[in-house]
Amino acid sequence: MIYLYTCHFKKLNNIVNFLDKLGIINIVFLIMLSIVLLGTGNLAKHLFDILKDQANIKIKQVYGRNKTALSYFQKETSTTTNSNAIEEASVYIIAVSDDSIATVSELLKQKNGIVVHTSGSIAINALSPSVKRGVFYPLQTFSPNRAVDFSKVPICIEAENKNDLKVLKNLASKISDTVLEVSSKQRKDLHLAAVFVNNFTNHLYQIGQEICEKSQISFAVLEPLILETALKIKTLNPMEAQTGPARRNDNGTIEKHIKGLQNKNHKEVYSVISNSIQKTYGLM
Repeated sequence: MIYLYTCHFKKLNNIVNFLDKLGIINIVFLIMLSIVLLGTGNLAKHLFDILKDQANIKIKQVYGRNKTALSYFQKETSTTTNSNAIEEASVYIIAVSDDSIATVSELLKQKNGIVVHTSGSIAINALSPSVKRGVFYPLQTFSPNRAVDFSKVPICIEAENKNDLKVLKNLASKISDTVLEVSSKQRKDLHLAAVFVNNFTNHLYQIGQEICEKSQISFAVLEPLILETALKIKTLNPMEAQTGPARRNDNGTIEKHIKGLQNKNHKEVYSVISNSIQKTYGLM
């Protein structure tokens, strides 16, 4: 077992490359990873809050274009709006909108550290070819002012060489119990699946809430049902867990529901999902 103690990232890579050539692969990283975070949104704040208190990790700087947004970070680290003042670091974490990832990565062409983005749907090669490219994707929904238990958040990592992958795995393992090596294609499909089970589901919650409010019923009455629906997936396959009028092929109830909905959009959503369920079970 070889233990590496260093805070100089370029020297670390040279050492690891040398040891790999000798066939020595059982290496424990005990390094001080320095991080520059690029972005000031929800995910950037959550990553900052969890990483800043980890052993052997130092967030050297947060870069963003909005001075007001940077105020969230200023008490605990250096901040800048000047792209020319971005500091040297082991890892640069880009936590910005998908459309801005490529542009922001171009700001780091002269840096030696690993440059990762945090998107589920963007391929690793969207990053500038001039940087050491990687991905650090926490598979979770992040909302303002709501804490997340990162130990339960799967983190999907990707890199273009095995040494960078080791560094990202080491970083991810400090905050999560589940670290997965996932390709860009796999991550894209995983993100698509996540949109169905998270984003679309939440939208259905909203529709349900609107229906309840219209009838002056508290949405909280549905919370036990929502929780049970989520929890039973731990023991049942979704195909086995499906219930409801469409699964029973109860067309009379379906027609009554659609007729009772006043919102045209709600009618369309109900019809499309009911048809999908019936087709899935061979009922249409």
